[in-house]
Amino acid sequence: MPTYTIHAAKTNLSRLVARAEAGEEVVLARGKAPVVKIVPIAIAPKPERKFGALKGKIKIGPEFFDPLPEEELKHWK
Repeated sequence: MPTYTIHAAKTNLSRLVARAEAGEEVVLARGKAPVVKIVPIAIAPKPERKFGALKGKIKIGPEFFDPLPEEELKHWK
């Protein structure tokens, strides 16, 4: 685990964060005494979307496909 002083961490923070994102643990020290560790946060992957996942769960009425009234259309022009 590489150790950096807080002063060095201030000037190289984005590099240190990139190293942590890559899976490396980075230690910050005040003087020679280690005080904190920068580690990546485990983020759960997004679930894969599947076509037709809502089939049978929602219903769209036939009026959905009707043309919009003129009153509504004038707001879109």
